[in-house]
Amino acid sequence: MAKQHFKEKTKEKSEFDQKTLDVARVTRVVAGGRRFRFRILVGIGNRKGKVGIGMAKSQDMSQGIEKAAHQAKKRLISVLIKDGTIPHEVDVKFRATKLIMKPAPVGRGIVAGGAVRILCELAGIENISAKILSMSKNKINIAKATLKALKKLKIKN
Repeated sequence: MAKQHFKEKTKEKSEFDQKTLDVARVTRVVAGGRRFRFRILVGIGNRKGKVGIGMAKSQDMSQGIEKAAHQAKKRLISVLIKDGTIPHEVDVKFRATKLIMKPAPVGRGIVAGGAVRILCELAGIENISAKILSMSKNKINIAKATLKALKKLKIKN
């Protein structure tokens, strides 16, 4: 009997879920015209207290998403989760973005908008109330403010 030696090219399932938070087509003007690329913001998390964001540029969307996910894996943070919510209220300011996050009772769900909602889901927070107070619509700054707020969480004695 002949032995078969071949490698199966199957992509192994990552322990992290990933979601695309923002895609923007950016241009660079050169002598011959405009050059287009995509700037992609990706959030990853394991739904058990680890979450991160990454941003990358690429001429191809799928390659950019891979690069951004790789960046996010390098920048993972641990989030303190107590009974499916955060242990205490936290408010944070990052550049022009102001954000308030409050613990919510069991069954309330995630009451938050945009990037805050996605990052809380990826972190594994089940019940939270959050509000973006600034007029900022910049998803990158909102995502960074969310991570800054999640880093500030401490256990109260």
